[in-house]
Amino acid sequence: MVLELNADNFEKETSEGWVLVDFWAPWCGPCKRMGPVFEELSEEYSGKVKFAKVNTEDNSDVAGEHDISGIPCLIMFKDGEEVDRFVGAFPKDSLKEKIDGAIK
Repeated sequence: MVLELNADNFEKETSEGWVLVDFWAPWCGPCKRMGPVFEELSEEYSGKVKFAKVNTEDNSDVAGEHDISGIPCLIMFKDGEEVDRFVGAFPKDSLKEKIDGAIK
């Protein structure tokens, strides 16, 4: 399950445990390609990593607070603190490697 985040729930949802947040926009081709991969991995990592998305068009304030300059941008949070950041679209295996590297 992938959560939709905005200014109202971002802090609460990223404050506990591992959370991978996908900053994306509807007009972004690479973001659209990442969508199904992100959904699949959210199921595979269920109970270990929370997956969430922020639409940068609708939530430019949240994107600005996290210095998002290129999308897709995935940020891994641990207990509310950024621990890693991946910019660009990745195939499933590559993204899994990045997630596993971050949470080890």
